[in-house]
This record gives sequence, structure tokens and C-alpha cells, in this order.
Amino acid sequence: MVFDLFQASVALKSPKYPDFKHKSTHEGLWIENWLNPSWVEAKIATMTLGQTQSADGSRSRVADSFDNDDIVSKLCQDGRLKDALHIVELMVQQNTQLPINTYVGLLKGCARRKALAEGKRVHALIIQSGLDSGIFLGNTLVNMYAKCGSLWDARKVFSTLPEHNVFSWTAIISAYADGGQGEEAINLFRQMQQTGITPDRVAFVVVLKACARIAALEEGRQLHSKIIRSGFESDVSIGIALVDMYAKCGCIEHARLVFDNTHERNVVSWNVMITGYVQQGRGKEALDLYEKMKQEGLQPNSVTYVVLLNACANIAALEQGKHLHYHVIKYGFESDVILENTLVDMYSKCGSIEQARRVFNNMYKRNVVSWNALIAGYEQQGLGKEALALYEEMKQEGLQPNNVTYVVLLNACASIAALEQGKQLHSHIIRSGFELDVIVSSALVDMYAKCGSVEHARQVFNSMHERNVVSWNAMIAGYAQQGLGKEALALYGQMKREDVQPNNVTYVVLLNSCASFAALEQGKQLHSHIIKSGIGLDVNVWNALVDMYAKCGSLECACRVFNNMHKRDVVSWNAMIAGYAQQGFGKEAITLLEQMQREGKKPDEATYVGVLCACSHSGLVNEGRCLFDSMRKNHGVTPTVEHYACMVDLLGRAAYLADAEEFINKMPIQPDVVIWTTLLGAARKHGHVEIGRRAFDCVVKLEPDNTAAHVLLLNIYATAGRRKEVAKIRKEMKDIGVRKMPGCS
Repeated sequence: MVFDLFQASVALKSPKYPDFKHKSTHEGLWIENWLNPSWVEAKIATMTLGQTQSADGSRSRVADSFDNDDIVSKLCQDGRLKDALHIVELMVQQNTQLPINTYVGLLKGCARRKALAEGKRVHALIIQSGLDSGIFLGNTLVNMYAKCGSLWDARKVFSTLPEHNVFSWTAIISAYADGGQGEEAINLFRQMQQTGITPDRVAFVVVLKACARIAALEEGRQLHSKIIRSGFESDVSIGIALVDMYAKCGCIEHARLVFDNTHERNVVSWNVMITGYVQQGRGKEALDLYEKMKQEGLQPNSVTYVVLLNACANIAALEQGKHLHYHVIKYGFESDVILENTLVDMYSKCGSIEQARRVFNNMYKRNVVSWNALIAGYEQQGLGKEALALYEEMKQEGLQPNNVTYVVLLNACASIAALEQGKQLHSHIIRSGFELDVIVSSALVDMYAKCGSVEHARQVFNSMHERNVVSWNAMIAGYAQQGLGKEALALYGQMKREDVQPNNVTYVVLLNSCASFAALEQGKQLHSHIIKSGIGLDVNVWNALVDMYAKCGSLECACRVFNNMHKRDVVSWNAMIAGYAQQGFGKEAITLLEQMQREGKKPDEATYVGVLCACSHSGLVNEGRCLFDSMRKNHGVTPTVEHYACMVDLLGRAAYLADAEEFINKMPIQPDVVIWTTLLGAARKHGHVEIGRRAFDCVVKLEPDNTAAHVLLLNIYATAGRRKEVAKIRKEMKDIGVRKMPGCS
């Protein structure tokens, strides 16, 4: 009966697949209706009835037709894995013996779609059918479990195989490599060779991928030698894997050497090499390689442009980004949503938020990544309100935010101290079910802390089901930012008791906290913990140590740390110069500035603030004047209001009050309250009534209720014995509600 249905259906054709060629058999033709879902459902129902009523011979003919016409394979190719599996299950239930190729086709379909549940059902059918899992079927099972990410099942099937060939080993090695267990993948590769099996091209590619994932450079180099001896060096896929391995292991020069010596290169080869440069933070080299790629006449694809636009974003190369945008349009990639998202991100990170918005508005299709890219762009440019407004637009379009959206929005709230909006987002996060996401929860802690609500931050922190080092850092930083250094150090102690390993960020935050309230002993203890931890210290930790010791008054320790640094940046020099300035060692600060310049480090604005302060505290007037004049002329540093304030302080401390006042009057920028208050303080110190009065008038013009200015002028008049003016100032202070705060130790 079932076979009659096949014959009766020969005349039917599906308009969806007009190009399929019908295959003739001795019993009939298979038809395209098998690719029509509703027809298949009806056919399955009919088939069940037919098999129940028919004899064994009929079932056998159906099985033959089933095998010859390869219906299962066609369904799998069309992505209808469940339909194919349903048909096979019905056949097995009727004790129909299906050929191995049918199961192999199903397993390959499961592997392609990473359909683990369906793959396990196929495995169960194989066992139920009593088929012998020989090496061919066994290898396919191992491969299916590997591709579906089930390491345990893949290894179990692998261990039960009667024999192993290179395909078996490659499948299991690939499973471990893709599962993030690179060391085990490399060990399995060694075991394969010990059993006498010679690796093929695919095996080498897979194990090189494992080396790349765990940055196993030495193992990668040994593999490279074996590849040369095996004669696979000229293979394109091997060359790509070698370039990728060297690049991800941080050996970009070796990657380039392999790339340059590869005889045959395709677009994937170029993409991998360009990606290597981008991952190593060498965007300029990536863009240069792109130019060479064009010169050799190779057409870039969408992946090439995505990687290159990321390079432009990383180095803020706006002009090159615009040029790439032109080529994206020229070669017809402008409708690629991934490319368009990358363009939005590139323009945002290059500071061109208007162009980012223009690309976003012109997108034919936008997904959550598109919105996240633009929202992040506004947040990165300090436009927190605009980022939050964009979130409202996103909701109006009916798009569901994801965890990345919430993290970016919480960062926006933190940057503008928008506590109420942050609380509203917290409510949305709970309703959306993202409060269990450790990254989102950490961002909530950070937002509450930066908005000044350290109690809310601690509540979120305490309620977290899972906490990582980022969570702890956010809470510790929250205490430190609010001046709660003791609480920050106490939380660090709890962090260690819970066996959470601090990282460089943890130590930087804690050292800055110690510096802020001069906690030298706690700072020394942290220094000891840092040494014992054995973590690779970055320059930021060394800088924080120098700054902590300097601000705690231990210049000797600060110098020792500074001199032991293997790598110093401008911040390192600035911290040491500031330390000398705070202790009044002006000449030493100037000497350090000269040493800094000899070593090729260019001073910045902060450098000159430090050295001018050092001159001020040491009374080095002439040296300070020379440095101020040279910073613009010789080093291209434009003086800011801080530099002018330093010069006023320098002249005022040295009793050059008339020079200080003249200096202020000739300033090319508008003096602020700090500058006039500095002059007023100098007038108070040296008892200069007239200059003090003029400075006071300028202060109260900018800030009428400035308490410090009134008190300083009051003291100037009192010292000069001018009682009438003292009484007048007291009355003014009373009238405007300004009163002198009592002193305290």
C-alpha cells in the first residue's frame, strides 16, 4: 500500500524546487513533494497505516525505495532534520533495516546544525537497529558529538571503537580544541602519533587551532617542524592555520614570515594575517597589508572590511575608516548588517557620532547589536542622556535589550550620575531576568557606587549568586571613590578569604585608596601581597605604587620602586615628579624632568603641573619662569588654567605679588576663582592689603558667597589693624549668611 502511494505521487511536482532531477528506479520515481512539510506530515500518517497493514515484503520495498531515492539526505540538506528523523524513527519501529548511509546522513545533518538532542536520538536508533558501529559509523558519531559540543559523549564513543584511524583521532582532537581544552587536544595528538597513525592535513589544522587557543607557542613551533617534514607546508589551509597560531601566540613577526613564504594565498589567508595585526593592536600594519592585498589584485570580502574597520576604531583612524566605508559601498557590502554594525562602532569610537547615527538611520535592517553599537557610541563620547534616550527609541521599536545593552546603559548612568534612571534600569533588568548575569550585576554595583549610593551597591553585591573579580573590583572601587578606604581594605580581606584572586585592577584601586588617606602601612602590606601573588604586573600597578609611596611621604620607597621599573610611561615620571613636588624637592624634580626628556619621553600637561609646583614649594622662581616659557615654545604643551595657577602660586609664595597680579592680568584665558584665591592667599601671607582687596573683589564677582575669600580678607585687615574694615567684612558675612567654620585637628 505504501509503495502504491509512491507510484501515485509521481505526477506531483513542487514549484519550490524546479531544478531537481527525478531519479528512476525499478519501482518508481521519488518526488519533490517530500520537501513540502504539510505533504510529509500526511505521507507519514499514511505510511504508518500502510506499514501496519502490509506484509514484510512491502516494508522491504519501501526500505529499498527509501534508500535509493535518498529522501532523508534531501530533507537534511533542506534543513528539515526533524522531518527526516521522524521518518527514520517510523521505519525503525516497523523493524525495517535501513542502510548505514541513512544514519550517516542524519548524523552529519545533526553535526551541521549542532542538534545534540536529535543526534542522541539517531544514536539510540542505531543501537535499537542492532547495527554494528564499525569505524565508519563510529567516526561519524564521534564527529557529531564533537561538533555538538558534547565532549563526554564524543570521548565515550571514541573509547568503544574497535579501531581508530586518522579521522577518529582528528574528530576527538577537534572536540577538545573546540571545547577550550587545548592541552588535552595536544596530548591526544601525541597519543595518535604514538599509536603509529600519521597525521593528515586536517589533523595538523585542528591541533594548530588548539595551540592558538591556549597560546602554546612552543608546541606550535614543534608542529611547524613536523609539517615541513611531512611535506604539507605548501598547503593553503595549513598556511592559514600556522599564521593564525603564531599571531594568537603573540609572535606576529613569525606569522608574517609564514604568510610571506606561502606560495598560494587566498582571501582567507589575507584576512587571518590582517586579523593578527589587529589583535596585537597594530592597526596601521593591518591597513598597510590591506593596501598590499589590493595591489596584488585580490578582492576583499565582508570579513576583510569588518576586521579593518575594527582596526580603524582601535587607533581612531577616521579618514581611513571613511575610505573603507567608500569601498564597502563600492563593492556592494552596504546591506551586510554585520558590516553596518561595525561601521557604526568605528565612527563612534573615532569620535564622529553624527556619522555613526547617519549610518544607523540608513540601515535597512537593525538588530540588537546595531542599537548596542550606537548606544555605546553615545556613552563613550560622554553623552549619557542621549544614550538613555536612544534606549527609549529601541523599546518603542519593540526590540528586546540584551545583557550588553544594559551594561552600556548602566555605564552611561554612572558617567552622568543619573541615579534615578539607574534605578529604573535596575527594575527593567529584574523583569528581563538579567539580574543573575554576573556582568550586568557588576555594572549595577559600579553604577550605584559612582552615583554615590554605596549602600545600594553593597546590597546588589551581597545579593549576587555569582561574583567574579570584576564584581569585587567594582565594590572596592565604589568604597574608594567615596573616600571609604577602610571599608575598601576590609572588603579586600574578605575577597582573599573567599579565595578570589585579585588582579592588577584590584591592586591599583587599593593603592590609590591608601594614597588618598596616607595609609602607608596598609600600602606596604599591599606591596608585599603583590610580590607574593606572582601575577605579571603591568605599568599601572607600578605607577600606583610610586604614587602611593610618594603621597604617603616615603620618597625613598617611591624612588626604589621607580628605579626598579622595567618599563616606564609618562604617568610613571609624573608620579615621581609630583612626589618630589609635595616634599619640596624642586631641584630633584627638575633633574628628573631633564632625565625624562633624555630618555625620549615627551612631557605632558601633568608633568609641567608637577614640576611647577615643585619650583613653587622650593622657591625656585627663575627656574619656574624658564620652565613655563619653554613648555609651549620648546615642547608644544599649551598652558592650561592649572599651569597659570602654579605660576601665580610660585610668584606669590616668593613675595612677588605685583608680578603675580600683572601675570594674571596678561593671561590669554579668563582667570578662575582658584587663581584669584591663590593671589589673595599670598596677599594674606605677606600682608599686602591693596592687592588682597583687588583679588577679593575678583573672587566675589565670580562667587559672591565664597567663604574662604571673606575669611582671608578679614585676616588681612585684622593683621593690618584696620578695625573698621574688619567690622565691615563681618557685617557683609553676616548679611549673606557666610560664617567662618571653627578649626579642627
